[in-house]
Amino acid sequence: MSFFHGAHTRIEGDMNNINANHYHHHDGRSRNSVKELREHIAAGAMHDSAERCDAPKCHPETRVAVQDELVGWIESGDQEEDPKKIVWVTGPAGGGKTAIMGSTAETCQKKGLLACGFFFSSFTGSTNRRYKRCLVPTLAYQLVQDDGLRDVGERILSCVERNPAIFEKKLEVQLDQLLLQPLRESGRNMESPKVILIDGLDECQAEQHDDIPRTRQEAARTNEADQKEILHALLKATNDTSFPFRIVIASRPEPAIQSFFTEFAHYTTRRIFLDDKYNPDADMLLFLEAKFAEIRREYQLSASWPSSDVKQTLVENASGQFIYVATAMRFIEESSAPPQELLDQVMALQHQDDSANPFAPLDALYTHILNSSAKPLLAARWLSLIFCTGGILEVRLRQSCPAQFTQLFLESSPGEAAYVFRGLNSLISIPSTDDHTSPYSLFHKSLTDFLEDPSRCGSLYVDDSAELYSTRYLQIWKNKGPATPLSQLEKGNFFHQFMEQFQCFAQRGLFIGMEQKFDAYDVAWWVRSQHEFSKHPNCQIQSQHVQNVKYLFTHVHAKASRKIAFLYMQYIRTEMLKELQNLGWKIPGISAPERTSKRYPWPRAIRAGDDSTLKEER
Repeated sequence: MSFFHGAHTRIEGDMNNINANHYHHHDGRSRNSVKELREHIAAGAMHDSAERCDAPKCHPETRVAVQDELVGWIESGDQEEDPKKIVWVTGPAGGGKTAIMGSTAETCQKKGLLACGFFFSSFTGSTNRRYKRCLVPTLAYQLVQDDGLRDVGERILSCVERNPAIFEKKLEVQLDQLLLQPLRESGRNMESPKVILIDGLDECQAEQHDDIPRTRQEAARTNEADQKEILHALLKATNDTSFPFRIVIASRPEPAIQSFFTEFAHYTTRRIFLDDKYNPDADMLLFLEAKFAEIRREYQLSASWPSSDVKQTLVENASGQFIYVATAMRFIEESSAPPQELLDQVMALQHQDDSANPFAPLDALYTHILNSSAKPLLAARWLSLIFCTGGILEVRLRQSCPAQFTQLFLESSPGEAAYVFRGLNSLISIPSTDDHTSPYSLFHKSLTDFLEDPSRCGSLYVDDSAELYSTRYLQIWKNKGPATPLSQLEKGNFFHQFMEQFQCFAQRGLFIGMEQKFDAYDVAWWVRSQHEFSKHPNCQIQSQHVQNVKYLFTHVHAKASRKIAFLYMQYIRTEMLKELQNLGWKIPGISAPERTSKRYPWPRAIRAGDDSTLKEER
């Protein structure tokens, strides 16, 4: 029996997390528009999404001053002598910007002040939170769901109905047609001030359109370009008289963002820099008091534990970075050793007193925690591959791979992931064994900053993540499965995701030079497997499996057709053609390499047969 029997393909995307109980005021036609809109949003980027249930929030009674300042401006900023339409909340990494924005969003929602929001994230959650393409649709979707803005919502849906291709337009056009035009047509004033919250703008990444060939002169899109495009579009919106919202944007003070606010938006922007003015040390001390109190209750420790000097030292080591004390407390809360022993380890950490590196104490803490793994370098290598390689381990629709798949992909022996990641719960969120969908996620992006900088992580620095990915992919291919034994159903589900990895594997050039590690049987098995998946009744991506076969054939055919060709490549081509013919593919005569696109060399010489399930979706 084929191991694909009974396998299922999980439809990726955030739409399953969306609460749809507000659709009562839409007719059937509008419901179709709502569905269309839903397909283009990042539900995980909303402040109250299930995906953000563990996102940082300000601990009670902390960061009160900055939250009060933000909410006060949202409520009555127009009464100031020089009213501003935008507030930029900025500060160094680990300063608590996301926690402040999350708590502010909750406060504004309770007060009826929140219009909509978007929380970018480049290191955790669904990957569509990384890109600008979901920003405007997600904001528009939230306005549609606001019962107080029904007339605006209906006009948004009418726009989607009239022009379903609006989601393919550039950002400024989307913002104008999906937000500004409906607001203009409604011709109404807001009953109360409303605010749009944008968090983590510096984490917005440029999405490369790999199916569009580029000349040598055309550079890849940069993160900074997309971030500035967002800022210019938002600035243009605030200058529109029909736009009633204030905007709060939170980000690190990256040069591109800082230059925008200095050069283009200084006249309408108020800056809040998270420095000593907001007394972060006092807030961190409150946080530590609360966390140590929880540990005292759990372990029945003395009310005097730990001493005031210990808490003060932790605050001083933090240097204003909330992420330091948050990470330290997660480490101390672990059950790998008694809390006093873990606290002693943190207090004993030595870090270089280097004024040029304000992250020295945090770096020492990260280094200590990673070194607590049984295999520190392998742990760093895996973390780099999962979080620092620009999305190698992603699946269809650019969703992060489930942790279960990632574990099976990386392990060279059963149970290795649990062994390697043991003791790292203070750095990464590890889904339970019965969770088949959630990915690994970081608690804070500062860990990727640490891992990517050899001057900070020292001996834990790795630059061979792509090589590790290539090695594991080829090993699984040759072994026809991962190192961990799986049932037929589990194997089928694993290979659905494994086969989806091929385009990433091939497009990054990782296949080039690896041909000699395969034999004809390996290739024939792979072709047959892709074919079976494309015909599976639950398969949602038949075209990708077909394209994978075309890509591999093109590569093999080009190698085999050279004047000085390796005989084994000619043999593999012959066996591959035999397998394709047995599967019913149409194979025209081939005498010379086809001239094809450099970026997507799908050959014209090979195509699916009459079976419509193999035709590429358009």
